[in-house]
Order: sequence, then C-alpha cells, then structure tokens
Amino acid sequence: MDAQAIASTRALTALTLPERLRDVEGSPTLALAAKAKALANAGKPVLDFTAGEPDFPTPDPVKRAGIRAIESNQTRYTPVAGLPELRAAVAQQVNRTRHTNYSAAHVLVSCGAKHALFNVFQALCQPGDEVILLSPYWVSFPALVRLAGAKPVIVPTQEADGFQPDLAAIRNAISGATKALVINSPSNPTGAVVSKARLEALAALALERHLVVISDEIYDELVYPPAAHRSITQLNPQMADCTVLIGGVSKTYSMTGWRIGWAVGPEPLVEAMTTLQSHSTSNPTSISQHAALAALTGEQSSVAAMRKEFLARRDRLVQGLAALPGLRVKTPEGAFYAWCNVRGLGQSAQATAQQWLDEALVATVPGEGFGSSEHIRFSFATSLQTIDDALRRLDSWCRKRSS
Repeated sequence: MDAQAIASTRALTALTLPERLRDVEGSPTLALAAKAKALANAGKPVLDFTAGEPDFPTPDPVKRAGIRAIESNQTRYTPVAGLPELRAAVAQQVNRTRHTNYSAAHVLVSCGAKHALFNVFQALCQPGDEVILLSPYWVSFPALVRLAGAKPVIVPTQEADGFQPDLAAIRNAISGATKALVINSPSNPTGAVVSKARLEALAALALERHLVVISDEIYDELVYPPAAHRSITQLNPQMADCTVLIGGVSKTYSMTGWRIGWAVGPEPLVEAMTTLQSHSTSNPTSISQHAALAALTGEQSSVAAMRKEFLARRDRLVQGLAALPGLRVKTPEGAFYAWCNVRGLGQSAQATAQQWLDEALVATVPGEGFGSSEHIRFSFATSLQTIDDALRRLDSWCRKRSS
C-alpha cells in the first residue's frame, strides 16, 4: 500500500462516528416537510400537514422590537444565559401562570426549546443513566437522551386512556439507573394534556424515587377548553427542586425562526447548563432576545386569536378524518396536531403516509418516528381551505381503495 493510500485509510479511520451517533437519525418531521416542499417547488399541488410551526406571522410589535434592536445596535454578545431582563420576564411569566416562585437565576435562555432540552440532558446525564420517555413521544427525545450517553426507556401510553401516563407502567420501568422522567404536555404528537390527578401522582412518584422531571411545556398556551394546562411544579411545590420546565416563544408567538427557548429549574443545574452553553453556542441571538422580551411583556391578544383559529381548524380536521373509513382520531386537547389511527387501513403508517403523498399529494408524518406504526400526525397549522381540500382528496383516495 502506497503512502497516499495509507494516509487515506488513516483519515477514514479518524472519521469513524462515535457510538452515541450511530443510532441517531435525522428528524423525520423535518425530512418529510422538506420532501413536501420539494414537490411543491416542482409545481405539484401538495397540501402540507407536516409542519410543526404556526402558519401565522410573528406579531407586528414583536417584529418591530427586533428591528429596533438592530437599529439601536443591540447586536453584540449578551450574557451567556441571556439578557437579565429577558430571564426576569421568563421567570415572571412562569410564576404568573403556574403560581411558582422562580427568579431570573433559575432561567437559562437558549437557541430554542430543543437546544434547552439538549443542555438539560447533557448537564444531567452520564453513560449508564436511564431516562423514561412516554410513548408516543416527540421524535427528538430519544435522540437527545442518546446524545447525552444515556438510555431512553420507553413506556407506552394507551389511546383508550387518552394517552395519559400509566403510573403502574412507569413505576415498573424505574430501575436503579433511572435518572429522569420526561413529560410533554400538551403533547406532540397526540395533543393530550396530562390531567391534574396524573400529574399529582407523577410528582409523588418522582419524589419517592428521587427522579428529575423534565417537563416540556412549549405548547402551554395552546390548550382548548375544557382542558386546562397545569405544570407539575404548581401542583407540588417540592417539585421545584427536581424539575426543569422547558418553554419558549416559538409556538405561542409564531416565532419558530427566531430560535428562543428556555429552561427553568434549580439554580445548580441552570449554572451547569450555562457553563455548557458557554462552550457551545454562547448566548442566543441578541436581536431575537429583544424580540422575545417584547413578546412576553407586550399585549397578548394575538395569542388568543391564534388559539381561537386553531380550535376551529382542529374541529374541522378531526370531524372530517373521523368520517373517513379506516381512520380513527381522538380530539386533541392542546398543541396543533391530530394523531390519526390508521390501523383500519390494514397497513403501516409509513406505507399509508407515502401513498397519501404519492397518490393524493397530501403530506403527513407517519407515526414510526414517534413510536407508533399505527398512527399518522396531521398538523392543523394550516388554513381551513387546505384542510377541506385534503379531506376531499383523502375521501376520494379511500373510495378508490375500497372499490
């Protein structure tokens, strides 16, 4: 073997991916959204239900705050953990809505809620630790746990039980290696809101078994009556010492591209996450932080208006899907997703979603990435017209399939 071949072999060896990355795949939601956009860009009339982001514009006062930040040269580094006034505003917002007693020192502002979750798992977990995830789960939870060197332990929830946490199953899944439990309420993908009774029971179990609870509450403002959002920390004050709340402006204020999220939790853990962030991204974008501050401290009418529109879309989509043969769907209590059971079609969610895209030009997300081969996720962050058009296409597809 000549010197060049030896050097090439050594380079390939050096590029071997570490073990923690081998089972981590790209986000299926982002991949399918990209495929749908590619078809649309090619002139196909695709109806897209993949997006996990509101289709409304960012509120004008928030946009103007970002513009003012640029014009006034607020474009330099900020403290790693975020602007002090933004951290204080986050603490005040959490305290107001959850009756807690956090200060700015309990808050770390990051580059979106996903980044906040990444920081939590990296600061909290080490190889050999286990983290309990409830299935169906948000697609990134298992990957984020694995990237921290820990093992995700999947505990199923049941459709017949409204996808509520199964306390007996969670207790049985706890081992001596269990470090944390992840709650996502309202849920992506099911739209389920964890009940007060289940949250109280989870709090008691976490305290009994000395678990950290990571509560992803990014959809907290998108809850539809009679359901109500509650945080585990407001139901048991002791939980403040062992809970990390995850939030952000992306869903509530239609600010997904601004990339501002946060973690609120015990000071020692927030300090550790801040140290971690100082060596990765450093501070989130200064301009976006000023816009997020305006969102949190400004008038909130846009939030109520968006929630009202999502409610109308939810009802239209759920009623339409439930009327189609082979489909079954529970009415989501929060977020903007309908989790549709397609088992009655006699094939996997992946196969069904692919056929819907190829044959009906309706883009959805199959449930395999969320832990279910029997469900498909529809995002109703789209217009009523798009929903009506998609229901007509799927009705036609179902009729052709049965004929």
